[in-house]
Amino acid sequence: MKISDMNWMQVEAYLAHDDRAVLPLGSTEQHAYLSLSVDSILAEKMAVDAAVPARVPVFPVLAYGMTPYFGAYPGTVTLRMETYVRLVRDLLDSLAGSGFRRIVLVNGHGGNSPVEGLVMEWMTDNPGVYVKFHNWWRAPATWAMVHSIDPVASHASWMENFPWTRLPGVEMPASQKPLIERPGKVRPVGEEMRAIHGDGNFGGYYQRSDDEVLAIWESAVAETRALIEQDWD
Repeated sequence: MKISDMNWMQVEAYLAHDDRAVLPLGSTEQHAYLSLSVDSILAEKMAVDAAVPARVPVFPVLAYGMTPYFGAYPGTVTLRMETYVRLVRDLLDSLAGSGFRRIVLVNGHGGNSPVEGLVMEWMTDNPGVYVKFHNWWRAPATWAMVHSIDPVASHASWMENFPWTRLPGVEMPASQKPLIERPGKVRPVGEEMRAIHGDGNFGGYYQRSDDEVLAIWESAVAETRALIEQDWD
């Protein structure tokens, strides 16, 4: 049920009996020793693992998002908020125009959070079409599991270190990086961000056992699938 494996006639046949779709939202940005495409890889795989067994089509991931604060890390690509919001609005318009009426945005990047506000505005302008915005890693059971293992786990730490986001030949530090807290201070950007966070891990272990990370993944898949399948009334 990946859109890339379907033609338009198959989509039309699907829409004759169901109107759900999933659109993953990612980013291209630094993730310390992990792939620059972590957020896109995880958002798309999460969407596929959760939706395909339910026979709900998954569109290709939007691989660029809003990440201006990582501009000093080479390879990071960011969109302006105005550009990104307009882009997501156009995508929702297109999905609704095709006949999709229940849409889940599976988000893999915290910087894309302004889209949640757009969703409320867009649904007001498009009555009868329903959109859920889902930060997959922050689903309640999944987030609780992460913090039971490592309460300081954060960006670019083990909680994003899956077999499909690692790079061959890249060694991970064995330590737990302390979480840098800056209560009340302006969030750093650019060179200041890099000076504070160094390799880009915000805090936590760099790697945990595959048993632990795969348990986290399965929890997130289950919570995402439930969101796709339930509570549309």
